[in-house]
Amino acid sequence: MPYKNPKELLIAATALPAAIEAKLPTGAPKLSVTLTDIANKLPAAPDFPMELPDLPAVPTLPEMPAAAGLRRRAYVAGVEVTPVRPAAPRAAVPTGKIPLVFE
Repeated sequence: MPYKNPKELLIAATALPAAIEAKLPTGAPKLSVTLTDIANKLPAAPDFPMELPDLPAVPTLPEMPAAAGLRRRAYVAGVEVTPVRPAAPRAAVPTGKIPLVFE
């Protein structure tokens, strides 16, 4: 369906983000919902001087891997770490400043 109104065009343009969000895991932010809310809150705008052609169809997206981007961290508990050699003593480094003494 050709578009005459900017609001209709903006709402139709959210089809691609919605298709991407459908593949994301639950709890991912929904950009398409935000874009639709913004488009619905826009004031009435005059129609375009001519009809715009339909937007291209949303391409088919591949399925997401089962744990895409989610890595489990393994923590080690109950281990005591001891140094192999004792730490070298640290010498005070002179800074060339006179210390302030308050009485």
